[in-house]
Amino acid sequence: MENVVTRFSPSPTGTLHIGGARTALFNWLFARHNNGKFILRIEDTDVVRSAEEYTQVIIESLQWLGMDWDEGPYFQSKRLDIYRKYISILLEKGRAYYCDCSPEEVERKRKEAMAAGKKPKYDGRCRTRNLGPGQGRVVRFRAPDFGTTLVQDVIKGSISFDNSELDDLVIQRSDGMPTYNFAVVVDDLTMGITHVIRGDDHVNNTPRQILIYEALGATPPVFAHVPMILGQDRTRLSKRHGATSVLAYRDAGYLPEAMVNYLVRLGWSYGDQEIFSKEELIEKFTLENIGKSASIFDPEKLLWLNSYYIKESDPDKLADLLLPFLERKKYPISDRNYLERAIITLQPRAKTLTEMADMMDFYLLENIEYDSKAARKFLKPTMIPVFEDLIEKLRALDEFTEEKLEKVFRNTSAELNVKLGKIAQPVRVALTGRTASPGLFEIIDILGKDKTIRRLERALEFMRNRKEKQAP
Repeated sequence: MENVVTRFSPSPTGTLHIGGARTALFNWLFARHNNGKFILRIEDTDVVRSAEEYTQVIIESLQWLGMDWDEGPYFQSKRLDIYRKYISILLEKGRAYYCDCSPEEVERKRKEAMAAGKKPKYDGRCRTRNLGPGQGRVVRFRAPDFGTTLVQDVIKGSISFDNSELDDLVIQRSDGMPTYNFAVVVDDLTMGITHVIRGDDHVNNTPRQILIYEALGATPPVFAHVPMILGQDRTRLSKRHGATSVLAYRDAGYLPEAMVNYLVRLGWSYGDQEIFSKEELIEKFTLENIGKSASIFDPEKLLWLNSYYIKESDPDKLADLLLPFLERKKYPISDRNYLERAIITLQPRAKTLTEMADMMDFYLLENIEYDSKAARKFLKPTMIPVFEDLIEKLRALDEFTEEKLEKVFRNTSAELNVKLGKIAQPVRVALTGRTASPGLFEIIDILGKDKTIRRLERALEFMRNRKEKQAP
């Protein structure tokens, strides 16, 4: 396929959410698969609701997901002269006209039409009045009175619309601003967009846009309307389903690779394959593999994917991503190599970077807090001789290798006649403050001799104090 040009055209009236991010991704992948162009366009003609801060959030979200664009961002608010030029063309051709009907009047007529069992559309009062520009006047597109408009959709197939059902829609408001359906056509036409890939909530806009293309003597692009994303209760996706803005997932500790992999699988498939690198997605992505039915957003599946990518990531890369989460917790970081070694032990356990940062406390803080239940259960006075023996033996070790550490623990177990399992958990609590952690010898190896002994001595003091309090 030659000269493919796609676009993503969000409105800066809010943050970028799951549905918008998937639309952007499908457009980006299709362009990259076909060695085409991907254009970013900001549809900011809604002056009241549009905000620069949202534009920046959208751009930051796309960058975090790794989507680059070949042109843009273009802003509709800076293209008003172009829209006016095309308004003039339609007026000259007789395919548009000025209308001075007030919004209240139009609404009244719609209600009257509905009451009479008719289609609630504009009655065409100003079609033949030959009005010119004037205060409070809008420009309407003259829709055909008969015939059908056919949408050949790549995903949905052929959809037919009865032209008599379509309204003479407003294409320029009284303040001179273009409306959505008109601006989109002019933008796509002038930017050479070949494929419009968007959510199927836009299907009903498509016949109107096709008619505007035809009125301008232009060939419409190829349309592909992607089914909606639903919550697990099969209602429209919202925050209550766990779906939130893209950057909120970033801030919660999700990796961009996991998010991209998850988003693309919401409606697109390639056999039974679940895990895709970005390079594989570019190689394999086609519109034909997008499903016809709605996708279900599953937060647990996204979390599983994220844990997979954390396990598979290079520790050096994870360290870069983890640093902001550690800084947020004000954890001291002095040794990058130490941090990477700690990360390796947590990769199989952490599902998000937030979780990993939480798990990192015992590696980075000098004084750890014991989980009260764990301390009560395992740091008992009966363990005092065990800890005294371990400290003495560990202090005498010249090397803290896993082999020598294991030997120390086995010797203490044998000499004091305490099962190894009964020793391991109290030591784990002494070193980490909790009962679940990476392997004990892994932890000791990373903490090092001095820190390990200091923590065992602190636990020993805790148990001695406990013994004193229990004494009659």
